[in-house]
Amino acid sequence: MSEFRPPREPEPEAEPAADSSSGATREPDPGVEPLRLSPLLPRRQNPWLVVEVDGSPAAHGALVWALREAARREATVVAVSVLDEPDADPLGGAARVQVRAHLVAHDQLEARVLRAIAETGIHGRSRTAVLDRPVFEALTAATRGADLVMVGARGKTVLRQAVPRPPTRRLARGA
Repeated sequence: MSEFRPPREPEPEAEPAADSSSGATREPDPGVEPLRLSPLLPRRQNPWLVVEVDGSPAAHGALVWALREAARREATVVAVSVLDEPDADPLGGAARVQVRAHLVAHDQLEARVLRAIAETGIHGRSRTAVLDRPVFEALTAATRGADLVMVGARGKTVLRQAVPRPPTRRLARGA
């Protein structure tokens, strides 16, 4: 995590401090400067809300709810459109078709997000992404209990669901 430090301002010249016991003035120690603490930053990152937007009324309702919840939690909404793999093209033009489908899906997704922003009045808390089906299935499998291992240049991280606590039963005194 990067460390935030405010720009350093020039310090005013220190005046000699008066010593109350002898009445004489003393000079501050050369080379000793006051300890400056960097501001504390929260260790936990703001949450992310991932919403699949497919054009259905239920998906629109989920997107509107996520935008309102993001404003309440200071979170970021990632509106996701999922692309299925195109059918095999015998002439080899699948790459062009896939790029075109990606652009069309992204434009439709942006329009749906703008509609939800206009409805809620909450803006600045959303991102959009068009994902391929395998990536989206990996994310949804993680929500159902599968381990999701993120491997990158900075290392490996395993995302697991928290172990649910068993419900506690309160007993009445004397029971």
